[in-house]
Amino acid sequence: MSMELTPLTVRYFAGARAAAGRTEEAMPAGRSLDDLTVELTQRHGDRLAGVLRVASFLVNGVTCHDRQAPLPAGATIDVLPPFAGG
Repeated sequence: MSMELTPLTVRYFAGARAAAGRTEEAMPAGRSLDDLTVELTQRHGDRLAGVLRVASFLVNGVTCHDRQAPLPAGATIDVLPPFAGG
């Protein structure tokens, strides 16, 4: 009997939201952040790819430093593009 992994929730902010055309989406679990960004690029195209190259990522609210570590099932991934401000 195989167990289904709880999907990841990817949440997009600011320019990432505009590039993806949505605020969030579910993605299958069992991958690393590098794998996830490849799949998101394939799904949403070059505009999102450009944002993902410069974005920061939070995994369950914590900055992700190891982009090749497996993401925990059910994790929330926040995609945060660089913010301009003054």
